[in-house]
Amino acid sequence: MNIERIEAGMLARSKAGHDKGHVYVILSTDETYVYLIDGQIRTMDKPKKKKKKHVQIICEKHELSGIDDVGIKRILKLFGKETGRN
Repeated sequence: MNIERIEAGMLARSKAGHDKGHVYVILSTDETYVYLIDGQIRTMDKPKKKKKKHVQIICEKHELSGIDDVGIKRILKLFGKETGRN
């Protein structure tokens, strides 16, 4: 996947590290890193910093303006139900 197309609001699955397989919402990006949130452990105040090469982008984008950690949990719960992973 083209790394330039990574945007805030997309879902991403961790490919490396102790959280391998965990799905997050991308809060923001910079040149090298993505900042990931899940609404539980990784809240909007404490996003997880991860290198772009260590995440697999899921082509599903959500609007993040006005959303809080509860909304993030809801997005990830709905995604889990759609894919059969809870």
